[in-house]
Amino acid sequence: MASTYRSPLTGHGSVFTRRSATGVRKTCLWQKPFNAPLEIAPLKLFSPWNGRSVVRTPRSTPGTVEDQVVVEGEEVEVVEGRPLRVGLVCGGPSEERGISLNSARSVLDHIQGSDLHVSCYYIDCHLNAYAISSAQLYSNTPADFDFKLESLAHKFKSLSEFAEHLANSVDIVFPVIHGRFGEDGGIQELLEKASVPFVGTPSNECRVAFDKHNASLELKRQGFITVPSFLVQKHNVDKVELLKWFTSNQLDKDLGRVIVKPTKAGSSIGVTVAYGIDDCIEKAKDIISKGIDDKVLIEMFLDGGSEFTAIVLDVGLGSDSTPIVLLPTEVELQFFGSGDVKEKDAIFNYRRKYLPTQQVAYHTPPRFPSDVIDCIRDGASLLFKRLGLQDFARIDGWFLPSHALPLKDKDNMFGNTRSGTIVFTDINLISGMEQTSFLFQQASKVGFSHSSILRTIIHHACLRFPSLNPHNNAWNALLRGLQSAHLANAIPKSSGVQKVFVILGGDTSERQVSLMSGTNVWLNLQSFDELDVTPCLLAPTNGYSSSLHANEKQHDAHSKTVWSLPYSLVLRHTTEEVLAACIEAIEPVRAALTSRLRNQVMLELMGGLKRHGWFSGFDILDEQPVKFLLEDWIKNAKEVQAIVFIAVHGGIGEDGTLQSLLDAAGVPYTGPGAMASKTCMEKVSTSLALSHLTNMGVLTIPKDVRSKEELLKGHLHDIWHDLITKLKSETLCVKPARDGCSTGVARLCSKDDLEVYANALQNCILRLPANSLSKVCFSLSSVPFLISSRLARF
Repeated sequence: MASTYRSPLTGHGSVFTRRSATGVRKTCLWQKPFNAPLEIAPLKLFSPWNGRSVVRTPRSTPGTVEDQVVVEGEEVEVVEGRPLRVGLVCGGPSEERGISLNSARSVLDHIQGSDLHVSCYYIDCHLNAYAISSAQLYSNTPADFDFKLESLAHKFKSLSEFAEHLANSVDIVFPVIHGRFGEDGGIQELLEKASVPFVGTPSNECRVAFDKHNASLELKRQGFITVPSFLVQKHNVDKVELLKWFTSNQLDKDLGRVIVKPTKAGSSIGVTVAYGIDDCIEKAKDIISKGIDDKVLIEMFLDGGSEFTAIVLDVGLGSDSTPIVLLPTEVELQFFGSGDVKEKDAIFNYRRKYLPTQQVAYHTPPRFPSDVIDCIRDGASLLFKRLGLQDFARIDGWFLPSHALPLKDKDNMFGNTRSGTIVFTDINLISGMEQTSFLFQQASKVGFSHSSILRTIIHHACLRFPSLNPHNNAWNALLRGLQSAHLANAIPKSSGVQKVFVILGGDTSERQVSLMSGTNVWLNLQSFDELDVTPCLLAPTNGYSSSLHANEKQHDAHSKTVWSLPYSLVLRHTTEEVLAACIEAIEPVRAALTSRLRNQVMLELMGGLKRHGWFSGFDILDEQPVKFLLEDWIKNAKEVQAIVFIAVHGGIGEDGTLQSLLDAAGVPYTGPGAMASKTCMEKVSTSLALSHLTNMGVLTIPKDVRSKEELLKGHLHDIWHDLITKLKSETLCVKPARDGCSTGVARLCSKDDLEVYANALQNCILRLPANSLSKVCFSLSSVPFLISSRLARF
């Protein structure tokens, strides 16, 4: 007997419960998203009802949809209730709105489900509010859709209208606006006035904690050691008083090194290093003149110490705050080679925080003495409670060993340990939530997946609002069932599921892009119960291998290593960092320390979370990475009947080498076969393969091929003249014959440009300095410049 339920879902959603042949009842929730765009074709959605399809059919009226659920042969009951409606608000006026967009995308990926329905909203740089579709979150940057907002999104006439809409349309707001308006109390005050529940700290407490000067004063009042600082205000730059401050802190008035930063900006925006009073005042005025802030804080430069950051999670009930600090992370700045000597003013800046770079490495837990780690956790917890923070936060600081420069007035204050001094410096009220952020790195170390840590934060926030008491809502009963199912994912899946190995990394200039791609594939595939997905790192080496000949590559491939990765070790910015984390994780002393601290934190978390009816346990196992030779890894894939998802960009991942090895072992994989991969990887071969399609309108650009040796040893004037004559063009585009992702691509406008390019090849320059060429194309300013033995001309 077929049973159909049809609902326009213009307001509340509905809960469906079915009874299977075995008597097990399963529940599903569906709800129409706010401001859903008109769809031109039915959209098939994944159904939790054991693979049965749910077809969403468009209606004639734009902006509305009709859900049709068909379950054959089984009875469907309609139960009162609806999902928890979460309003996800991102963007904002600060320079961090791009990071905010990334955070919102990550949150949406991991919380959207049958029990939580998410509506998305965006605040532009002028504080205009919009209701946007979830698809817009997947834009690369805000600039990609800012200009389309008027036509694609619903604009609210004012922020008060926006708040009124939220009060009527969502149950709770999850703000993911970083910096101004997100962490300074702005969005919080707006929501408080409209009586809209939200995740995170109230507005008054946000204002105190976000302002670095006010926070420093408050920390000192609370008995914490603080960094000596001096406040410069817009119309009051008192050089005499600043000189007194320099003198009292034993700083040279001409060369004393200090940090200059805005009082109200996040992610190291506007933070710089200054030397002496005059330089200090000049850089403070520069921050003010650029409109970053009208108040600037000058602090002592902490030398000889190590920076750390710690996520704090509140597991208390209602107003009973019980903050638990996860495993802190040590931030290590790294410098390589004689050409990259340690910068005397190196800081953990915006680029090092968010972009792939080998200039920074993270260690979770920190490589600090145990008493220092305990002090960091105790202090962050105490600070969280005394400042009245709620739900979660990230707190940054420094560990200064005993031999480092001591801070004044530190007697009998919190932060003194046998091994050195702990100083807390920054409070992040809405921590970054990108896929590889500190929140997820630290949470995964103590048993939380991305989804479970975010849902824990949201449902803890609900406890503060009587209207959202989970015992009074249908979504909580469903949540408990989903949590139990999610907990089952922490147990190795049965042999009946399909194993998938996602391989990422490699040696090429695209290895960091490969890490991002592979991480996204892994995180998305692991949500399917019928798949058992394991991320695997094709370990980077010290050399760049894409220029090797085919027979050399086959031999070289057998010596490569692959690491099978546990959940927490994938969450890094670079492949080198993932590899270093693997090596560190299997070191016996380090492994024992991590295990002990993990168990300690998990016991503390369980002590609070077990009181919550919606918490069913942790869902990430404590596993170690496993190292294989590539050949043995392929044999293992064969033995467990795994499918290999190839996410290695360039090199052996795209030139047919890996495909050939998998073919020989009979291991299935994604993507084209060995011959197609080899042909498409080499630009000249691709052009030749397409040449017979000219009569059908498929054209290729005329090109010439020159070896690296010819460019290095030949007469460049003659080569240039020969090229522009043969190709009938006054400007040329040069690129490696076997590489991708715009690596090494440059537009050459003259013989002098060709000489610059040849010198870069000769000197193995990884990145051409800005303005090296007479007309530089985008790729050279943004992508590392690498070397190949053959060069193709487009």
